[in-house]
Amino acid sequence: MTQFGNVFLLLALGCAVYAIVAAIIGARRQQQEMVDTGHNAAIAVMAFLTLAMIGLVQALMTDNFNLLYVAGYSNRALPFFYKFTSLWAGMAGSLLFWGWMLSAFSLVCILMYRRQSRFAGLMPYVTAVLMAVATFFIVVLVFVPGAQPFALHTPAPPDGRGLNPLLQHWAMVIHPPILYLGYVGFTVPFAFAIAAMLSGQVGNEWMKITRRWTIIPWFFLGVGMMLGGKWAYMELGWGGYWAWDPVENAAMMPWLCGTAFLHSVMIQEKKNMLRVWNMVLIILTFTLCIFGTFLTRSGVISSVHSFTQSSLGPLFLGFVGLIATSSFTIMGLRLHLLKSDVRMDSVVSRESAFLLNNVVFLGACFAVFWGTLFPVVSEAVRGVKITVGAPWFNAVLVPISLLLLLLTGIGPLVAWRKSSVGHLKKMFMFPALGAFVALVILLAVGVRHFYALMSFSLCVFVTVTIVTEFHRGAVARGHTNGEPYLSALWHLLMKNKRRYGGYVVHFGMVLIFLGVTGTAFTEEAEKQLMPGEALKLRNYELVYQDTKQFQDPNKIVTESSMVVKRDGKVLDTIYPQKHFYIVQQQPTTEVALFSNLREDLYVVLGEHQPQTNAATFHVYLNPLINWVWIGGMVLTLGTLITLLPDARERTGRAVTTPVAKTVRQRVAA
Repeated sequence: MTQFGNVFLLLALGCAVYAIVAAIIGARRQQQEMVDTGHNAAIAVMAFLTLAMIGLVQALMTDNFNLLYVAGYSNRALPFFYKFTSLWAGMAGSLLFWGWMLSAFSLVCILMYRRQSRFAGLMPYVTAVLMAVATFFIVVLVFVPGAQPFALHTPAPPDGRGLNPLLQHWAMVIHPPILYLGYVGFTVPFAFAIAAMLSGQVGNEWMKITRRWTIIPWFFLGVGMMLGGKWAYMELGWGGYWAWDPVENAAMMPWLCGTAFLHSVMIQEKKNMLRVWNMVLIILTFTLCIFGTFLTRSGVISSVHSFTQSSLGPLFLGFVGLIATSSFTIMGLRLHLLKSDVRMDSVVSRESAFLLNNVVFLGACFAVFWGTLFPVVSEAVRGVKITVGAPWFNAVLVPISLLLLLLTGIGPLVAWRKSSVGHLKKMFMFPALGAFVALVILLAVGVRHFYALMSFSLCVFVTVTIVTEFHRGAVARGHTNGEPYLSALWHLLMKNKRRYGGYVVHFGMVLIFLGVTGTAFTEEAEKQLMPGEALKLRNYELVYQDTKQFQDPNKIVTESSMVVKRDGKVLDTIYPQKHFYIVQQQPTTEVALFSNLREDLYVVLGEHQPQTNAATFHVYLNPLINWVWIGGMVLTLGTLITLLPDARERTGRAVTTPVAKTVRQRVAA
C-alpha cells in the first residue's frame, strides 16, 4: 500500500481535474450524462484518497521507517493509541487527512443531492467547486517537498523521532479531527453559494440547504476549540485554557464569521433581505478557514500548536487570494440578481437586532484578525516583531463579547418588523428585573470587578429571556391543547427544534460566559515544600507527602502525592506529575486537579530535588471554570436539537394546522 501511495494520489488528482471539467461542461451544455461522469469522478477521488490514507496508516502501525513521515512522527515505543494520532501530527499527514475529509464531505453531498431535480442546476457547480479545492490540496501532496506523505527516508533509521510529547494526550487524539471537520465542512456551504451565483439560482433554495451544512462545521469548530482549551488546561501547566494563541485565533475567526451567517440567514429566510450580505459572510467564512490553514503551516507565526517553517506559506497565501478574488468577482457579476427590494421597516425590530449582532460579530472577528497578524505586519514594516498578548485581546474583546451577550438576550424580545413601546415594556420587564436583582446581590456580597458585574448580570438577563420564551410557548400550547405543562414544554421543543434548540445553544453560551468570567477571580501561589509541609491558598491546605519516580518504555514519570484539605477537613489525595519522554528528550507537565462545580484546585509540579525530596509546587484556584465545559456540553445538545428536522421541513411546507396557528398567535401576544 505504501509503495502505491503516490500512484493513488496521482489517480485522485486526475479524477478531481476531470470532475471539474466534466461538471462544468455538462452544466453548460445541459448534458446530464457528462455531469454524472463528473460526479462519479468525484466519488473516485474519495476512493483513491482512502487508499492513500490506508497506506500511510499501515506504515505508521508497522513502524515502516522507510517513509520520511513515519520516521519523523512515530517510534517503536510509542503506544498504539498514539501511532494513529501521528497521522495528523505532521504537515504531510495532516494535509492528506484534510484532503480525504473534503472528499468524504463531497461524497455525502453528491449522494444526497445528485438525483434531486430541484438541485439539478446547482450540483454540477457544487461538485466543480469542491473538486477545485480538493485539487489544490492533492497538488500540494504530490508536488511540494515537505508535504509528500510517501517521501522515502534512505537509509531507513532503526527508530523514529516519535510524536511530540505535548500531543500525547487523549484530547489531542480527537481534537484535530474534530477541528478539521469544522475547517473542511465550511467548503460545502461555500460551494453551494458559488454554485448559486454561477447558475443564476440565487433565491433562497441554496441558502436553506446551506444553513444545515453551516451548522455542522460551525458545531465541530466550536467543539474543536473547546477540546483544544481542555488540552491546554491539562497539558501546558499554566492554569488557563485560552491564551489568544495565533492558532487558537485561526479557528476563532471562521467560527465568529459563521455564527454571524447563521443569524443573518434567518432574516433572508423570513424577510428575503440581506442576500448580498449573506453571500459575503459565507465567502469570508471559508476564506478564513483556508487562511487559518495558512497560519498553521506557513511558519509566519510562533505557536506551540503550529507546524514548523515550511515552503507552503506562499502557496496557501496565494490560494487564499485566489479564493477571495474569484469569489467576489463572481458576486460582482451577479450583484444585480442578489439585490433585494425589501427594506427594513423599523430600527426597533428583530431584523435590526440581528443586523447589529452581525456587525458586532464581524467586529470581533476583525479584532482577532488584526491582533493575530499585527506581529507579522510590524516585523515586515519596521523590522521588529511586536508581540500582541492576552492583555490586548482581553481589553478589546471583553467589551465586544459583553455586547454580544446583551444582544443574545435582546433578540428574542423584539418583534419582527416593528416593536411598540408597550410590547417592549412587557417583554423586557422580567429579564431586566432579573439582571438588576443579580447586580444588587453581587454588589452586596462584595463583587467590585466591573466586567464581572456586567457579565454575571447579563448572564441572568439572557437566562430569564430564554426561560420566559420557553414558558410563554408552553403555556400557550397547554391552553390550546389541554396538555400538562411539562408535556407542552416537550412538544414545543420537538415541534420547533430550530427555534428552541437555538435557545438551548444560547443557554450553553451563557454557561460558558459564566465560566470565563470566573477567570477574573483566579488566585495562585508557589512554594517549595519538604515532605510534611503545607501550602495554603484561601481556605485550602495542600500537604506534601512524597515524590516517587517510575518508568515505562516511552517515558520517565516523576509523581508527587499531596493531601487536599479544606477548612481543616481532608478531601482527597492528588498526584501531580512530570513526564520525561526518552526518545524526544523532552519534559511535559501533567497537572493534578481537585475539582467541583464551584472551582478547580489546579496543582503543577515544578522542580524536584531527589537528594532532599523537596519539590516546588505552583497552585492555581480557578473559580467557576467547570461551567466552561458544562456550557460546551449544553451547546452540543442544543446544536443536535437544531439539526433534527422539524415537521415543516419533512413535509416541505409550513405547518398550518389550527393548533399551530393558535399557538403562534398566543406566543406573539
